[in-house]
Amino acid sequence: MTEPLVRTAAASDAAAIAQVHIRSREATMPYLPPRQRTDAQVEAWARDILLPRSAVWVAEAGGRIVGYAAVEQDVLNALYLLADARRQGIGTLLLRQAQAHCPAGLSLFVFQKNTDARAFYAHHGFRVTDTSDGSGNMEHEPDMTMRWEPVTNGTHTDG
Repeated sequence: MTEPLVRTAAASDAAAIAQVHIRSREATMPYLPPRQRTDAQVEAWARDILLPRSAVWVAEAGGRIVGYAAVEQDVLNALYLLADARRQGIGTLLLRQAQAHCPAGLSLFVFQKNTDARAFYAHHGFRVTDTSDGSGNMEHEPDMTMRWEPVTNGTHTDG
């Protein structure tokens, strides 16, 4: 894989973002209920909802989009990579872009069963601030809220 490039997503990236979203969830979260939306519906969501409402970046490598991250206000709503792009620093590049966009701090939600993602975020300074039984998410899967705040002079700032 060539050196990854992270750039701001364009409307024309909606189909590729949808495919990364779908394939990543299939590969990394087999415990989720069967998908209810078609590829076309996920693409429409990316084009009509995600891109207009969020700051979105894509990671390109080898001439294709291999990952994306989306931030709305100070919440990282998505960070997904294709399976063959994992563990190459691409997720870190996308996360750094999101952190730079929200220098005062960034929150996210992660499924409790998603131990790889939880470890990734903890490695990058996120801490658990809340847990839930999943009744508030579409998948009804227990999740947790994690938060990153920048470190200044060895202490976390007040977010």
